[in-house]
Amino acid sequence: MKTAIGPLSLCLLVLSASALPFERKGTPQPGAKEKRVQYAARDDVNIIAHGLLQLGQNLKEHVDKTKVQMRDIFIKLKAFNRTMSKMGKETQRLQAEGESLKARALEMEDRECQLLNVTVELRDKAEEVQQERRSMSERMSRIEERVDGMLQGDAGRDIQLMLEAQNRRMDELVERIRLQQDKQDTRIRTLQSQIQRSRLRPEMHAQNSAEEQRDSPVEMAADCHELFLRGETTSGVYTIQPLNSEHFNVFCEMTADGGWTAIQRRQDGSVDFDQLWEAYENGFGSLNGEFWLGLENIHAIAKNGGYVLDITFSDWRDESASVLFPFKLGGKESNYSLQIPESDTFNSLESSLRTDAVLGLPFSTSDLDNDHKVDMNCAKHLSGGWWFSNCGRSNLNGRYFQSPPPKQRHQRKQGIFWKTWRGRYYPLKSSTMMIAPDDIQKS
Repeated sequence: MKTAIGPLSLCLLVLSASALPFERKGTPQPGAKEKRVQYAARDDVNIIAHGLLQLGQNLKEHVDKTKVQMRDIFIKLKAFNRTMSKMGKETQRLQAEGESLKARALEMEDRECQLLNVTVELRDKAEEVQQERRSMSERMSRIEERVDGMLQGDAGRDIQLMLEAQNRRMDELVERIRLQQDKQDTRIRTLQSQIQRSRLRPEMHAQNSAEEQRDSPVEMAADCHELFLRGETTSGVYTIQPLNSEHFNVFCEMTADGGWTAIQRRQDGSVDFDQLWEAYENGFGSLNGEFWLGLENIHAIAKNGGYVLDITFSDWRDESASVLFPFKLGGKESNYSLQIPESDTFNSLESSLRTDAVLGLPFSTSDLDNDHKVDMNCAKHLSGGWWFSNCGRSNLNGRYFQSPPPKQRHQRKQGIFWKTWRGRYYPLKSSTMMIAPDDIQKS
């Protein structure tokens, strides 16, 4: 900038000097001729003007370049200001985190002090326990010495022999009592079953002709437990005939304590359980595979009460759980309502079905909505038929999903689930439902 102003000043001085006329100083002498004023030549003026224009152009270019540089400097300053602002905020955040860490450090110090105090107390208690243990050991040693001293004599040996003989006699008596009790329990169960059948059997069955008795010399059992009492001990498919009912086939699970009648099994997804009311009422599937025995058949077996329901289910890690509770099943007029009496002891695993069935829970399918959900058909929403309440606690007749289960949540909720075991959206691997008289327990 300064180098451009210097030549400009010099040119201006030359121009002013050449443009002005030259005069000689002093008083003009009389008689002398007046000289003419001299001006600068036109070419010189053009040269100076051209130089001035060139200088102005250079000055303009210098100014434009300076403007660009100043604009870049301003942009860099703005970026620097933003960076400084961010650094200020980050500094404030780090300071806040530092304060928080200080507070946590103080809290950890307090906890460490508390832990040290507890450790000291535990150490003192441990020393007290060890001291008591040493004292007890000393006492036991003295007692053992006294007993050994007593047994070393003849009287001690006689007492020891008498005690051994007495123990052997007690063991023999206990074993005899246990065997006798097992025999008595079996006889009592047989008599109870016979008494129950004789009380409930109508007179018309007692008046059958001798010819009909010859055609059917052995009366069919009412359930699998009665078959067990008659000597059947092998699990498999049998034919039963409950009271006032037609005969039908069932799968009997024989255990050491009795026979259980299977009413449902899920294990491989070979049978579609998304069926309508008529199918669930009459039953479907294969007794040697997956099946539903049928609401009418289940009611025929357990209609007089005195039965327990056992439900066993497993996950895909082959871990299993089971629930067992007494139940009553209504007939067709109540939509086969399931009623489970309230228990004095709370069991969270049983609550997936017991909680809603205390007052009776009717069976529901997609074409016959009997659930407690006002604005939704649970069977249609979840798939399969079940004793639904509000759609969310259990459904062992849902869709069978192979491992791994679907990722979509709305698909997983249609599977086989028991909410209080593996959760609402965990499709189970298998389930089995069995019933038996309440005078036996599952082994």
